[in-house]
Amino acid sequence: MSSEDERRAYWTEQMLLGYAFVEKLIGYQVEECGAGFASIPDAAEAAGIEMMFSDTKIVDDLDRIYFIRKGLVDDLIAIGRDMNERGWVLKIEEGYRSMEMQTKLVRKPAVFDAILKKCIWENKGKVPSAEEVFQRAIVLVANIPKIGTHMSGSAVDISVFQRDDGEEVWRGNAYLEMSERTPMRSPFIDVQDLNNRLEITRMMEARGFMHFPQEFWHFNKGDAGAHLLTEDLGAAKYGPVHWDQKTNQVVPYDDPLRPLNSLEVIKQEVAAAVERAN
Repeated sequence: MSSEDERRAYWTEQMLLGYAFVEKLIGYQVEECGAGFASIPDAAEAAGIEMMFSDTKIVDDLDRIYFIRKGLVDDLIAIGRDMNERGWVLKIEEGYRSMEMQTKLVRKPAVFDAILKKCIWENKGKVPSAEEVFQRAIVLVANIPKIGTHMSGSAVDISVFQRDDGEEVWRGNAYLEMSERTPMRSPFIDVQDLNNRLEITRMMEARGFMHFPQEFWHFNKGDAGAHLLTEDLGAAKYGPVHWDQKTNQVVPYDDPLRPLNSLEVIKQEVAAAVERAN
């Protein structure tokens, strides 16, 4: 088996494992607690913690929202303190995502083209069916609200940097990567890069933020995904919510299982992506 065949087989295996995890998430019990949100930058400043935040737009003209459920912010700040003491700086790449943000993110050309390109590679050059892309989009960019822990306000995407020289603590790739190198324990990265991933994961999970196995940058707590990863059989208290930043009130999604982008929309996006590639 060639190296590329090994990479392709591993990628397909990880996508199937990711989808199996999603299926468990879909059926997991959530009893939304109704907790509001807290600003991560404000909390870090108040605690005197050195922390970084991405300054790019998430999609179109939409700013990233560096808020998380208020019941989780102290643990996140504690992680920031732990990393400072370790000589590191925690960078928050993503926090809460609204329905609009997540829906547009799935269709963002840079993101969708990367998904389609990977599907074509997985199929040895053949353009996949819209159904296959639809399934991959569920795993890679949470096209269903209930599985999107950013929409629950219970997740962060992170990078880590050295305090002394500002160099990134290298994990095999920078955020955001979409390849066979993306899963946390990918065999296609250097040993030191894997060790960095695992040390960061150890520090995150010591405070209850569990890693999503198919992404080395994503950590979440208190939601269905974290319950499954810790084998906690109790109902999760954080589910996808609409958040009013002015009142700090949350409203659960009416239908958290309804795809943000339908199969018909994905078909249209596949056609558009193929046209862009040509």
